[in-house]
Amino acid sequence: MTQSSKRILVTGGAGFIGSALVRHLIDNTPHQVLNVDKLTYAGNLASLEPVAASNRYGFLQADICDAGAMRAAITEFRPDVITHLAAESHVDRSIDGPAAFIETNVVGTFTLLAAALDYWRGLDEAGRAAFRFHHISTDEVFGSLGDTGFFTEETPYSPRSPYSASKASSDHLVRAWHDTYGLPTLITNCSNNYGPYHFPEKLIPLVIIKGLAGEPLPIYGKGDNVRDWLFVEDHVRALTRVFEAGAPGASYIIGGRAERTNLAVVKAICAGLDRLRPRADGQSHEVQITYVADRPGHDHRYAIDPSRLERDLGWSAQVTFEAGIEATIRWYLDNEAWWRPILAGTYGGERLGVKTG
Repeated sequence: MTQSSKRILVTGGAGFIGSALVRHLIDNTPHQVLNVDKLTYAGNLASLEPVAASNRYGFLQADICDAGAMRAAITEFRPDVITHLAAESHVDRSIDGPAAFIETNVVGTFTLLAAALDYWRGLDEAGRAAFRFHHISTDEVFGSLGDTGFFTEETPYSPRSPYSASKASSDHLVRAWHDTYGLPTLITNCSNNYGPYHFPEKLIPLVIIKGLAGEPLPIYGKGDNVRDWLFVEDHVRALTRVFEAGAPGASYIIGGRAERTNLAVVKAICAGLDRLRPRADGQSHEVQITYVADRPGHDHRYAIDPSRLERDLGWSAQVTFEAGIEATIRWYLDNEAWWRPILAGTYGGERLGVKTG
């Protein structure tokens, strides 16, 4: 891996994966980073406190849908790489309010692509050859698997929620800007991430926090939906490897080879809490498990074959699911100062995504 310093513009760098990427880049690479984030409900600058004092880190509050702001940010910072993570990302919220997902994920990506293309065209030959526009997407664009098989880079798209449809749209825009205009693009589609600093609307942090509070632990349907789990620090190592060494125009699928049913995930969290923060009555946290009506259009199974990334770029997941869950639970136990204000402010643990009409 090259150790030359690059200028990396990260959109959505105050979110869960974005902040993990920024912390990784500052802590483990020589790269300079500009974090561009609108600071919506899930954007949290407290997630950047470990690196905020670095002279290689900068922050700009701006909306990717603001064409003037994006052109100005890119022109002033002069990035070698744009890593585009800014997105509305929660399926349940997309069911309740799809318009925001179309605006941010589709229109915002178009706006950023237009600004990036203008900038790229103005670079000298070496600058154009070195530049990368890296779009970070999701495995949800591929739809739902049966009990066997895996998603690969060749899997046809079949999005089934407003969220995944908006991300599929943005993926297609990025490919079109490469094929039509020659912009050197990269696309990565990842499986479900988990780890520290995860906004508590998502399954793993929600179950940890509700488990600690003695509240019901909600499981959709029978809990037999399967996801392929990826520790966020493994993911950001993959992202870095892709924008440093990936082939322009290529896509790479990123997964942890860690399939689990939702019920198995919740039971693993309960077992961890039983060890690290036992209930006062001596019972297992599993007594708090509660089955609720399933999510509309809930995909049955996601599973990823990351062989291309492993073979071509030498990346592989290093954190097992068991080790990652243990580390995640410990982080939430040790960092109430990060998540308590969220519960008191922008999200109180309520269920989302129950609208069907």
